[in-house]
Amino acid sequence: MGNESCLFCRIVAGTIPAEFVHQDERCLVIRDINPQAPMHMLVIPREHLESLDDAAQKDEPLLGHLLRVGARVANDEGHGESGYRTVINTGAGAGQSVFHLHVHVLAGRALNWPPG
Repeated sequence: MGNESCLFCRIVAGTIPAEFVHQDERCLVIRDINPQAPMHMLVIPREHLESLDDAAQKDEPLLGHLLRVGARVANDEGHGESGYRTVINTGAGAGQSVFHLHVHVLAGRALNWPPG
């Protein structure tokens, strides 16, 4: 199901090294190599979906799982009380640079609103 030209598919396949924080049968979590906050994790589904727009009704359980894993990682890293942000960028205009659906989990500094 992977895409050989996709960076995240290659990380999932193990052909590109990454610092894994969590792994399960549906997703993995890595530390972002270009962090935008003191804690910046990426929750990546093992299945290749280009973006949120490509998710179908059958993917709803996976989407919920990605968000719950993001929450668990943020809490495990000690950000449950101070707060954290989860973000899914969809499309280049919204900041998506790797076209494999993923959830950013950011914490450890004031996260202003509106973002961007």
